[in-house]
Amino acid sequence: MEIGSKELEAARSIFGDRFTLAERFVEHLATSGIERGLLGPRELPRLWDRHVLNCAVVGELIPADAAVADVGSGAGLPGLALAIARPDASFVLIEPLERRVNWLREVTDDLGLTNVEIFRGRAEQAVGKFEVNVVTARAVSALSGLATLTMPLLKRSGEVLAIKGRSAAEEVEKAAKVIRRLGGKSTSVETAGSALLDEPTTVVRIVVVR
Repeated sequence: MEIGSKELEAARSIFGDRFTLAERFVEHLATSGIERGLLGPRELPRLWDRHVLNCAVVGELIPADAAVADVGSGAGLPGLALAIARPDASFVLIEPLERRVNWLREVTDDLGLTNVEIFRGRAEQAVGKFEVNVVTARAVSALSGLATLTMPLLKRSGEVLAIKGRSAAEEVEKAAKVIRRLGGKSTSVETAGSALLDEPTTVVRIVVVR
């Protein structure tokens, strides 16, 4: 997979000495990921900027040595991208579909990622099984539904980082009551990757206090 000069500079900054792992991840996405229907073929030219870098920059919002659950991991976005970028953190990838789980396991094994565990099941089935202080998600559902899926995974205080689009502020407003009911202390719309990407990633950050 070719990468433009701007994206290359960003990728080297984000992944550092693990850039070659990121390259291999993109190759998996470009080949078996598309062949097995995890991504559409039209995404091929945009794998670096729209997908991998868009997800990986969220690592700048994750605390050092965090334990992270990624809900609806699918093609490893954001879970695998973050696990490559943040080797200090540990990641549980939560995915219900067998074919996606099999692909995630194959890629994780090939990349030798020792900070990744894969859980086959729905988010609600993972509640109470893992001690995490950050939950991530991308393109899973509207924020009110997403809050219901993600916030119960935090047994103690922590935060949800949900990658969202331009309607993030509107979604926050609509989900406010649900978020408060589930223990959300504050909710904000933030950006990640402003110094690296032409289009920074929009993230809804929900701080949970138990």
